[in-house]
Amino acid sequence: MSTKIHRPRLHALVFLALLALSWLPDLAARGHAAERNAVKIATFDLDVTPPVGSMMAYDPVRRSDELGLRCRGLVILGADQPIVLCAVDWIGIANGAHDAFRDVLAAAAETTRDRVAVHCLHQHDAPRCDFTAEQILHHAGATDLGPFESSFQRGVLHQLGQTVTAALPHAQTITHAGFGTAVVENVASNRRLLGPDGKVKATRYTTCRDPDLRAEPEGTIDPELNCLVFYDGDKALASMTYYACHPQSYYRTGVPSPDFPGIARILRGQDVPETMHIHFNGAGGNIGAGKYNDGDKANRLILAARVADAMKRAFDSAERFPIRPESIAWSVAPVALPPAPHLDREQLQAALQSPSSADTQNVPADLAWLGRCQSGHTIDLACLAVGDVRVLHMPGELFVEYQLAAKTMRDDLHVAMAAYGDYGPGYIGTEIAYGQGGYETSARASRVDKSCEQVLMDKIAQLLGSKE
Repeated sequence: MSTKIHRPRLHALVFLALLALSWLPDLAARGHAAERNAVKIATFDLDVTPPVGSMMAYDPVRRSDELGLRCRGLVILGADQPIVLCAVDWIGIANGAHDAFRDVLAAAAETTRDRVAVHCLHQHDAPRCDFTAEQILHHAGATDLGPFESSFQRGVLHQLGQTVTAALPHAQTITHAGFGTAVVENVASNRRLLGPDGKVKATRYTTCRDPDLRAEPEGTIDPELNCLVFYDGDKALASMTYYACHPQSYYRTGVPSPDFPGIARILRGQDVPETMHIHFNGAGGNIGAGKYNDGDKANRLILAARVADAMKRAFDSAERFPIRPESIAWSVAPVALPPAPHLDREQLQAALQSPSSADTQNVPADLAWLGRCQSGHTIDLACLAVGDVRVLHMPGELFVEYQLAAKTMRDDLHVAMAAYGDYGPGYIGTEIAYGQGGYETSARASRVDKSCEQVLMDKIAQLLGSKE
């Protein structure tokens, strides 16, 4: 039995089919447009633990234990050119090496150097990296390059580029971001203890065995740990945390260690394994765990647990908001930091003619930084905007006062800070701190002039903008 379709009905069916076909290109175009307008992130993770025999900041590696060092980060795609954020479990990456890391990451992510931020967590049982200082030692005919021997670091650099390139095809769409804050209890304390005359009477280092110094108040710190999370729907793809404190519990063991902030990050990775956990050290130049750390080895895990607990509370309390390409922005403010007046090129070069071990540690880095300053080199300060979140990316061992000032400048926004970017300047104190004495602002530790405070504060204000 056949079914006859009446001609008018047939014409209607044909019309509807043609109409549907006409919509397909439009739907496809809309799909492609939605894909183009999506914000994505690609995360990367690389083992950067030096091998046995390799030189770290203070000692050669004598063995490797269960916990290695990581280089972690993410690439933000879809908001203008790609943005790269990278955190490394090393003591510092300085001068030409900092340029090289940013160049390799920029090439791998197909972006420009000024859209790349590289920071260290500043662990002390870890390598340092300064290609400029290494070159200075080579030119001086040194046979012992000490911590500036960089063959391992150059291998890492090559692997890092490959790792980021391989990560990009696996970028995932983010639909929301979130920002959370939690107070870290009994970890941070100010290292610079002032006497009645306003001068530094003692330095409460990150391991402090003097009960009288540990009994002193915490002093000026930023107790907050900040957390920026990127989500795809309800799934947290990446969590970036920021906390200002020297990361040492104990060191000079000859064993590479991520120390307590790295262990806290590992604990969070065990708690929430589907999320990439990336940690940045804030402006912790004058902050350490000395009030709560008498050198007992058990304190490493105690401090790690306290930081991990704050990471969890900040993550869990993050207030979510939708993300579009226009929600994300990246701004840069190049800055020329004035070199410290004690840096004298002729004296430093003379010291390299027959350098002591102490000279090998400090003089090449001093010359490297001074040369950069005299050549007109500038450091890129940067600010990542995600909705009403602002993350400042800063150089050196910055004092916590810079971080606190930034949060006060824009108390209408959520402000976080990552310091320990370009390690070339060393410690960066406040202007008043250079007249107070103490290790952090001494000629041994700081390579910038006290006038750097105004220079940096002006640039921070520029990056954060003014309240409307």
